[in-house]
Amino acid sequence: MNKSTHTCGELNTRQVSKTVCLNGWVNTIRLHGQVIFVDIRDRYGKTQLVFNAEKSKKAFDTAKKLSIEDVISAIGDVQARGKNAINPDMKTGEIEVIVNSIEILNETAPLPFVITDRESASEDFRLKYRYLELRTDELQRNLMLRHNAYQSARKYLSNNNFMEIETPVLMKSTPEGARDYLVPSRLHNGKFYALPQSPQTYKQLLMISGFDRYFQIVKCFRDEDLRSDRQPEFTQIDIEMSFVDEDDIMKMATGLTRQIFKEVIDIDLPETFPIMKYFNAMEKYGTDKPDLRFEMPLKDFKGYSNVSDFNVFKSSESVKCLIIENVADKYFRKVIDGLTDFAKHHGAKGLAWMKVGEGELTGGIAKFFGDDLQKKIISDLKLKNNDIIFLIGDDREVVWQSLGALRVEIAKRENLIDKNTYKPLWIVDMPMFEWDEEERRFSAVHHPFTSPKLEDLPKLKTDPKSVLSRGYDIVMNGYELGGGSIRIHQQDVQKQVFDLLGILKEEAQQKFGFLLEALKYGAPPHGGIALGLDRLIMVLAGTDNIRDVIAFPKTTSATSLMDESPSEVSKRQLDELGLELKNRK
Repeated sequence: MNKSTHTCGELNTRQVSKTVCLNGWVNTIRLHGQVIFVDIRDRYGKTQLVFNAEKSKKAFDTAKKLSIEDVISAIGDVQARGKNAINPDMKTGEIEVIVNSIEILNETAPLPFVITDRESASEDFRLKYRYLELRTDELQRNLMLRHNAYQSARKYLSNNNFMEIETPVLMKSTPEGARDYLVPSRLHNGKFYALPQSPQTYKQLLMISGFDRYFQIVKCFRDEDLRSDRQPEFTQIDIEMSFVDEDDIMKMATGLTRQIFKEVIDIDLPETFPIMKYFNAMEKYGTDKPDLRFEMPLKDFKGYSNVSDFNVFKSSESVKCLIIENVADKYFRKVIDGLTDFAKHHGAKGLAWMKVGEGELTGGIAKFFGDDLQKKIISDLKLKNNDIIFLIGDDREVVWQSLGALRVEIAKRENLIDKNTYKPLWIVDMPMFEWDEEERRFSAVHHPFTSPKLEDLPKLKTDPKSVLSRGYDIVMNGYELGGGSIRIHQQDVQKQVFDLLGILKEEAQQKFGFLLEALKYGAPPHGGIALGLDRLIMVLAGTDNIRDVIAFPKTTSATSLMDESPSEVSKRQLDELGLELKNRK
């Protein structure tokens, strides 16, 4: 093999008349009689090779045997293309290489799908041959974005006095909401390590150790139900700081996010991100990660439905509506039925609707609203002809969830989302606890180490459900990019929270005794945040599938189709670990 003198993406008119060597994959082949044009490709770009039978019969004859994706090494002379032959879509489009000699380094087998067209095969099939899919321009670009984001984050944090410190991957099982992945110990039969859901306890211990600014780009693991923006193993930019409050961490994370967007995709985000309280976000958008690229807020309707003849909503805790402007004429019954099914899938019992025409409400449940009430609704909600309103009445959480999802679905249908716009914001003042009806106890909304707001500390004993946390989430375009909180740094408060969560004293000592012990020895006030790197890259890349930005992802059933993991292990391995499978065939 000859050593490359250049990549396939860097040659230009400055190299004209020079002899060069390029190594890469055959991207395209075009036959023109005694001349063959071949585009050679590597991750840097493409260059056009020209095989001329008159110049080198041997190279020409070899080129006739080439197939797409063969690996080749070509030596030739750079020449400028004719004015009419310049390709403005290629970085190397002003030149071509007249080949003197070529070596086929590896012939490819017939390809299972067309490399230049990801849509030519199903996602599962492409994941089986992921190493081929990774050759596509789109995925190569995505992984370059990922690399650049890594470097930008490290630079920003290092320049702001953060230390990158690694924490253990084999740790104690301390469930924090999702299930742990467990690792059996061969040396200590019957005992298990866990893979970290996050380095939460370790980074708090680092604060107690005096490392006041820590970060780590770290792998985390959660054995939970998956969806398009989740993976069983994921990467986060993990950050912790001492002697800070919420504003300090939010300011730092805003600066980090702004730098990544500027350096990676040249987007200028605002110097400060809007701040929205959790309850306000839920009431207005039905979600704590609202997409602000379009408006269409949820509006209260209970005051109108209560005085109407529509009795279905009168016992509902909440009634809200969505107004979609100037589309009523294309929302036929079949379309509405489809949206009703969508709302039911997200928890609603049904979907009510009315259209606006000639100053009155028509269709759906309009007949239950008298003329005067209709006029008031049209006036108050500023409704116009050809608008349609969708309504859901139910428990507050059901209304939020179903209408919030419907808001996004309709925005996609109506092309209301500008995909070149980025709308970041902070969500604050989340509830500290939520009631788990199945377990009949409170659970932590974030994790059990999050500090309650100081003014709410007395409510831990009297009214836990109303306690707000010192947590904060960074949200953009409908995705939660990261979340964090000020931590509990006092042992007595931490014990009180454990008690409230139903973690008995013995259990707390068993799971978190090392942290409780450490809190006795001068723990500083501290807090942090973790940015989900995979989800961040997903937004940077403009895709809604997290698998598009991970080199070797799992499916939504947590399997790898390429290497067929998880897989069975031998009985000998199980015996060494002291394990026996109950359902082994």
